[in-house]
Amino acid sequence: MGKLYEHLDELENQSIFIIREAFNKFENLAMLWSIGKDSNVLLWLIRKAFFGHVPFPVVHVDTNYKIPEMIEFRDRLAREWGFELVVGQNKKALLAGNTFPNGKATRVECCSLLKTEALQELIAQKGYEAILLGIRRDEEGTRAKERYFSPRKQSFEWDFRDQPPELWDQFKTDFEPGTHLRVHPLLHWTEVNVWEYIERENIPVVSLYFAQNGGRYRSLGCAPCTSRVPSNATTVAEIVAELKQTRIAERSTRAQDQEAEDAFERLRAQGYM
Repeated sequence: MGKLYEHLDELENQSIFIIREAFNKFENLAMLWSIGKDSNVLLWLIRKAFFGHVPFPVVHVDTNYKIPEMIEFRDRLAREWGFELVVGQNKKALLAGNTFPNGKATRVECCSLLKTEALQELIAQKGYEAILLGIRRDEEGTRAKERYFSPRKQSFEWDFRDQPPELWDQFKTDFEPGTHLRVHPLLHWTEVNVWEYIERENIPVVSLYFAQNGGRYRSLGCAPCTSRVPSNATTVAEIVAELKQTRIAERSTRAQDQEAEDAFERLRAQGYM
């Protein structure tokens, strides 16, 4: 298997370099953990970068609508790996009762309330200068406009038209006071790369990714807005083989992305993950 996955070594080395650059630059750093495959790989890489230790908090934004298996996996892995888990939640929005699917909010508005606003409140409360996220350019068109070190305004808004150039692994990490940074160590990976790496490293992932009764989750989110894809893949190797044949978009099962053509771009411009 080593020779088969030799191409992953370069991806891994570059990601670890970016993680260590962020750690050296920012005193108050955190990682955002969605509990999905990409952020599990990022968490694994952080542990590799620091010899089995996670030297900063791991943040999960809990919408209260996550699939139960995701929360069970989160709590178990936090116990087993011994990192500091910080859970954020927009309790005010949940108590108001206007969130999707039972309230008046659309799916996109619900994402803004339960993810964007909850994350912004947590960052402001904890004073995080930068957060690491496991996003990839190939996942969605808006993310292709990202940088490894991506600045946000004080209001956490992202201007995708005004991003610093990143050439020859030269990263801009000095910005005006008050600028918040999002750091993306997996930006150069593909979905197939992620699953190949999970297979090579034997990284734990939520069981929902594996087929049951002819379907599996390819992308994990809130239960009311995430559906399964037809699949018989019950192992990581079978998932890799399946992905190499499919033409279905990765986020095609995330209903909030389908509400409007620019829905995801608008969410991310507001500070969404």
